[in-house]
Amino acid sequence: MPRRHIRVSGAPEAPLRAALTALRSELGVPESFPPEVLAEAERSAKAPALPAYDATDLPLFTIDPPASTDLDQAMHLSRHGTGYRVRYAIADVAAFVVPGGAVDTEAHRRVTTLYFPDGRVPLHPPVLSEGAASLLPDQVRPAALWTIDLDADGRTLAVDVRRALVRSRAKLDYAAVQKRIDSGTAEEPLALLKEIGERREALEAERGGISLNVPEQEIVDQDHTYELTYRAPLPADGWNAQISLLTGMAAADLMTANGTGILRTLPAAPDGAVGRLRRTAHALHIDWPHHVSYAHLVRSLDPHRPHHAAFLQECTTLLRGAGYTPFRGGALPDITTHAAVAAPYAHCTAPLRRLVDRYASEICLAAVAGDGPPEWVLASLDVLRKEMADGTRRAGAAERGCVDIVEAALLKGRVGEEFDGWVVDVEERQPTVGTVQLEAPAIIARIEGEHLPLGERLRVRLTQADPEADAPSKVLFAPA
Repeated sequence: MPRRHIRVSGAPEAPLRAALTALRSELGVPESFPPEVLAEAERSAKAPALPAYDATDLPLFTIDPPASTDLDQAMHLSRHGTGYRVRYAIADVAAFVVPGGAVDTEAHRRVTTLYFPDGRVPLHPPVLSEGAASLLPDQVRPAALWTIDLDADGRTLAVDVRRALVRSRAKLDYAAVQKRIDSGTAEEPLALLKEIGERREALEAERGGISLNVPEQEIVDQDHTYELTYRAPLPADGWNAQISLLTGMAAADLMTANGTGILRTLPAAPDGAVGRLRRTAHALHIDWPHHVSYAHLVRSLDPHRPHHAAFLQECTTLLRGAGYTPFRGGALPDITTHAAVAAPYAHCTAPLRRLVDRYASEICLAAVAGDGPPEWVLASLDVLRKEMADGTRRAGAAERGCVDIVEAALLKGRVGEEFDGWVVDVEERQPTVGTVQLEAPAIIARIEGEHLPLGERLRVRLTQADPEADAPSKVLFAPA
């Protein structure tokens, strides 16, 4: 599932970077790993629990941003009968982490890797997440190896997952993948990414699901001013995401069939959230007729257009009701589906960066083997729900704080200027406080004033824009 991607360049001592450092301190983000965690990680990196099954002859490849070293997934795609076979290797973090040990305890404290515009705070020590457990090229690694057979339309026919030794042959990035596929120079295992990805996208549209290919925002420091740009995702980004979604759906099916698991669930968005998003679309001059569904609208957008890119960023707000739902003993929860996926779904493909995925892998491995999940997994299911909820809130707070800081940096020095905007939200309990979407630059921010006209155009004046301000919002507008 998507998050807002923001990158920032500039000197470490720049005000924007200083504000991001202060945000990490405010959120209690750990600066480093305790010595005992690092020592245990070093030991386990040298002596992981290795599986007997050897699949190192499978020519897997990874697709990630160029600078990434925490590689969770590697794939190999082939034709199989009249359909396809997807081989998807997921880093086996459990081979390195002792339940109840120092690394495990620290992972339960951190819950997820946190992303900031100027860097990330990892879930596991780098000796594991960027080294011994990462599916780096030309390295033998333990993995949970999924085999998913599809028919000619991309529908799932059969699923298997087992522990295996694997070896990736190549570390690819999205731009290189797109270039090879577009030029016709990609070998079949890579060329099939487009074929399978497009079939899975068609099935997603058929079932009413939607993938948000959220553009990456980059804020660049230029002569003490900041400029905001967007990097639109490539089609290859979406095709790659479909392989991960396919695996998460297969994992959810295994869990529900076997009566034990932890699903990623999302109820349908409330009318108020959809109404707010409609007002945002109106403010950004995006035509959204009432007879057009949200999913159809998103698929029609062009992320290369700045206003469309800004709207796709705001679409992530409809995902805020997502949660983790554990179950056991064959009694399925009331909600088993994820509204955006439009099917049952589980997080299982990013164990280097998300705690719950390690547990999901164990449940699926046990289900296929005909065994019960390990006791350490069962004992943690209920507490895992709360830990993941807390971790997700912390990640959300970090994201919102980063957006606030970045927008303040963009507008710094323009206090007193007037802008055209639309009031997209007004607080029920405090009608003098609301949210305004500017037309240019296409940002969204807090507004305070009397008689805020919900859903209407409004000329506004910038009253505050300070990345380092200690206030409810670092950016503030008032009616002009």
